Amino acid sequence: MLSNIIDRIKLPFRKEKELYLALYKILGFFPRNITYYKIALMHKSLGHRATEKELKELEKVSAKKAKGKGKGAKKGKKLGRPLNNERLEFLGDAILDAVVGAVAYQHFPGKSEGFLTNARSKMVQRDTLGKLAQQMGLSRLIMASGRNVTHNSYIGGNAFEALVGAIYLDRGYEACRQFWTKRVMSEYLNVERVAYTEVNFKSKILEWSQKNRVKLDFRLVEQSQDENGSPKFAYTVVIEGIDGCTGEGFSKKESQQHACEMTLKELRTNGVFIDKIFAAKTERTQMEEMPVSVAPVVTETDDGLVIIKDIDDTTAGGGIITVAEREVDDLSLEDVDVRLQDKSREEIIAAAEAEAYGNS
Repeated sequence: MLSNIIDRIKLPFRKEKELYLALYKILGFFPRNITYYKIALMHKSLGHRATEKELKELEKVSAKKAKGKGKGAKKGKKLGRPLNNERLEFLGDAILDAVVGAVAYQHFPGKSEGFLTNARSKMVQRDTLGKLAQQMGLSRLIMASGRNVTHNSYIGGNAFEALVGAIYLDRGYEACRQFWTKRVMSEYLNVERVAYTEVNFKSKILEWSQKNRVKLDFRLVEQSQDENGSPKFAYTVVIEGIDGCTGEGFSKKESQQHACEMTLKELRTNGVFIDKIFAAKTERTQMEEMPVSVAPVVTETDDGLVIIKDIDDTTAGGGIITVAEREVDDLSLEDVDVRLQDKSREEIIAAAEAEAYGNS
């Protein structure tokens, strides 16, 4: 309490008075080290590069080392190292898991480990944090390529985690816990409702498809990037070859979740859609179960080899005689020149060879 009074007295003398006031409305207290919070609001698309002062405060690096990293840059000059909220996002994610896990444990006595894990995951998932960032006014403070990103739950959720990381570095774990319980839970988040609300729509539709033995697929409709370079996906739910709803998101999981949520609503309310699905299923199962009435014809064929084995037709060396050779051997002496009819087989062959080579 006393700390907030002192910070309020100092406020008129702050260089970034507007940012201090905006953060106070979100946090319930004034930041001590504003640098942490400024970095928490910097999306990578901004392309910000660290100054010596920022490196010294964030990394506890000496001015001399900072100059070395910046290739001789002077104080206040921008260094080569990119600086954004990704590191604070990593830290805030870990802190949120611990804080929300402890809150779930205390809020739901007697509940199983599985229920607590599921409740925590729902409270810290990107979609929930993105909505919190928008409702609390955090999304309006995000700096990303000079454009408004309040529509983007992916960026807003990351900034929320980075903000928790900044609170931890600025004031410690207890401040993070109080921020979640006194600001988030008391004003923006209904823990009971979130914990008992089914949000895994993909799991639900998979369970439905397995019970009804229908085929379920997800088709990627489009993969692109927004103006900040963040990936965007669009997936369509396909049931028995029939297109359901299409969902968009900044990850495959998010887009498929949105598609499943809308498709489940269609399955509950659209009788024509359901009839088409089960008609397609009936047609598919009938085709799969339809017996083949006529057996295929089996005909005797040769083995396709040029050489035909004949036990009696072998050469002196034990080789197999070809069809052409058998035809030659089957010639009778009547087919030979009359002059050679009285000759022996050996003489006939010798005469033929002589004639062939012009020696006769």
